[in-house]
Amino acid sequence: MADNSSFDFHFRDGLCWCCSDSMKRVFLLILFTLMGHQVMSSGQDAQRPRARDAGLMVGVLPTGPLNAITDVAGVTVGHATLVRGDNVRTGVTAILPHGGNLFREKVPGAVFIGNAFGKLAGSTQVNELGEIETPIMLTSTLNVPRVADATIDYMLGLAGNETVQSINPLVGETNDGYLNDIRGRHVGRDDVFNAIKSARSGPVEEGAIGAGTGTVAFGFKGGIGTSSRKLPATLGGYSVGVLVQTNFGGILTINGAPVGRELGRYFLKDELEKSNSAGPSGNPDGSVIIVIATDAPVDHRNLQRMASRSMMGLARTGAAGSNGSGDYAIAFSTAESVRVRATNSRSPQPTQLLSNEAMSPLFLAVIEATEEAIYNSLFRARTTSGRGHTVDALPIDRTLEILRKYNALKR
Repeated sequence: MADNSSFDFHFRDGLCWCCSDSMKRVFLLILFTLMGHQVMSSGQDAQRPRARDAGLMVGVLPTGPLNAITDVAGVTVGHATLVRGDNVRTGVTAILPHGGNLFREKVPGAVFIGNAFGKLAGSTQVNELGEIETPIMLTSTLNVPRVADATIDYMLGLAGNETVQSINPLVGETNDGYLNDIRGRHVGRDDVFNAIKSARSGPVEEGAIGAGTGTVAFGFKGGIGTSSRKLPATLGGYSVGVLVQTNFGGILTINGAPVGRELGRYFLKDELEKSNSAGPSGNPDGSVIIVIATDAPVDHRNLQRMASRSMMGLARTGAAGSNGSGDYAIAFSTAESVRVRATNSRSPQPTQLLSNEAMSPLFLAVIEATEEAIYNSLFRARTTSGRGHTVDALPIDRTLEILRKYNALKR
């Protein structure tokens, strides 16, 4: 039998894609026989719950129906996941604010920087003009230029963009080099196109998927997580959705409970205990990308204020905000009334925006959804091996015991 390193699998939305149904069955059998021990530790991992399903209630605001960024109407998410041989554990995730031509119908947007150790392509134009004109793409650090290039190809190929001579792709990243052959820069044009074209509304796959395939958070397997909040009608009835790509460290705290400390994995543990353990558990570096969507009619200025509040949700989880962590938030509004449509008119365009006084409930929604999205990225991620390393999934049963001990688990 051929060595498993010779097989090349592409995943989109959790499915293996190859040339025919019969070949799919053969390849899937080979995949789970030869590589299953590397990608997931057990069948139990495949059934890992979301945080709320396990009884963890974050904050006071209600979630949307899906508790996902796709609760904001029109928002879609797609993944392309690359798992190859022993060393490739990476991918790309696409978030589309709406299903139309984003260049011809831009959305208000903003980027907030918590710590700028990162490569967020396109951020300066977004903050200068207050607009987002492409899908928001997440990937691995050294793949940013390739993903940006492919996103430009995708946008230039859309009907109506035949004469376009400037595109500003917005591409965020985290470094998955502990589990992934990051120098190989394996994400290609087809993967980017697949992620964008497979973007769907409805439930969002979380954990070790897409851009979260090879990430590590708090010394455990990180990945993609999402959550949402729905304001009551008396506060406008607006939705806020958050999606995160987690790859950072600190002292994991869940609903105020010191989970990382109780599990013995946290920043500065080795220094404080004068030990020298191996693995990623004591490294606070990495990065986190936080994508925030809302249907509230807000402009760039208040979107940036919303984005800044995501850092409060990040802090609640015990993030260390280290020198080597790139902590970025990207926010946009899908409200029809504030979209920026292509026009040659220089006349003022009338818009109705929420007042500053109306923003506080949206700020809280961002904080709560960011916190819960990070927990979901950990709860849903599976134990993963790559490049000779294994990163354990957050132990669910032990975590729930700790949460009960500190009265942090609610139903």
